Amino acid sequence: MNTELFTGKAEQYANARPGYPTEAIDYICSLVSSDAVFADIGAGTGIFTQEIAKRGYTISAVEPNSDMLEQLAITLKPYSTANIISAPAEATTLSDKSVDIIICAQALHWFDLALFDKECRRIGKPGVVVAAVYNNTPGGDSVTHSQFSTDVFFKNPTIKEFSNPIFYTREKWISYMSSHSHNPLPTDPRYEEHIATVNAQFDDENIEGLLRRDVVTTVYFEKWD
Repeated sequence: MNTELFTGKAEQYANARPGYPTEAIDYICSLVSSDAVFADIGAGTGIFTQEIAKRGYTISAVEPNSDMLEQLAITLKPYSTANIISAPAEATTLSDKSVDIIICAQALHWFDLALFDKECRRIGKPGVVVAAVYNNTPGGDSVTHSQFSTDVFFKNPTIKEFSNPIFYTREKWISYMSSHSHNPLPTDPRYEEHIATVNAQFDDENIEGLLRRDVVTTVYFEKWD
């Protein structure tokens, strides 16, 4: 099940996954009023959620994975306006017509899109903003994942891109590459080979101890009646 794919990876995910540029967060917040109620669906460890909570918005972080929820609680502890909900995207337990803006950050491709569509229409207020946010490296696999899900889910989205260059130390690169769902855990016999490959890539591409990725943060959104 998709719910369990990140079990054992939450700490590395929290430590090494890219954040989001201020310009992208400001843009998303500009789509709604200053008293808007947010829902971050598939919130993971709260990398995106905390950026909204920092700005004082009320936000519900919905996440089904128990390991992710532990890290999410750590991330959101300083923010009284953030509420954590243990639930899947397709059945959030949020109240009917209670949310002004629904966000999925690095998560839409994991959902049952038909069921999630119904859930968004249930929890969203009239005129709800529904958005997906992706950090993609041009030419990487994530571009395909995000385009497949957004092309299916949205009918006519507004799309905005923001530059988000990321620099990795060796330690952070190892954590980043180990945080993906398809990469092995330390208990997996393939783990040593995985780490060797990751180290070799860092050795080949780093400049003065830093490996750069020219990440692009893409925001897709629509307003629904």
